[in-house]
Amino acid sequence: MFETTPIQKTTPAYSEKEIKALNEKYKPLTAQERIHQLYKDFEVSDVMLTSSFAATSAFLLKLFSDVNKMQDVFFIDTGYHFEDTLRYKTQLTERYGLNVKSISALKEEHDFTTKDKTWTKNPDFCCSINKVKPLDLIKSNYQVWVSGLMKWQSDHRSTLDIFEMRGDILKFYPLVDITKLERDAYIKEHNLPFHPLVAKGYNSIGCKHCTIPGEDRSGRWNNNPKTECGLHL
Repeated sequence: MFETTPIQKTTPAYSEKEIKALNEKYKPLTAQERIHQLYKDFEVSDVMLTSSFAATSAFLLKLFSDVNKMQDVFFIDTGYHFEDTLRYKTQLTERYGLNVKSISALKEEHDFTTKDKTWTKNPDFCCSINKVKPLDLIKSNYQVWVSGLMKWQSDHRSTLDIFEMRGDILKFYPLVDITKLERDAYIKEHNLPFHPLVAKGYNSIGCKHCTIPGEDRSGRWNNNPKTECGLHL
């Protein structure tokens, strides 16, 4: 049985002791049980769920749609997504009855990156304008930010725990210790749709200018040591 006592947030940032208690509480639970527990410990209005609608986003979105249909899903529309990604977003939205809200950069700032082709010169700056800043503008409205990161996806992600503080927001990774085999087994069991580009060798999918086929995240920002857009750093 789940505990039903809500977690009381006593300070603007959670203490190490509070985060340790959360991790100990959630670690024995399955991914779906963790999501159930999240809504016992926090109000849905305090939870920010983001999705890139990339390679296997159906995994996390199916779990959330099964648990709480009221949860909003934020999609950062960079203006540079593959058309396949936008179609995949529509497909998952309709299939799981998702409440998807798109956010994007200020038009003049986005237009600058287009004219400047900033992704070819300074991909960190391009990501900052088109991904990080739009999300920063809404983060202060929430206590918890949910993301589907998993340890096996990159060196940085291998260091993550279920809960951690990132700036002024509590990050929640319900899938963080799910293995690639476990993920694929769940997708097969529930007949979840992959992003259409996965069949073409794209295993991590971002903006069309910066994504090529590759294993895990090796196809992102090709010929650049960059492996994260900055959202999760």
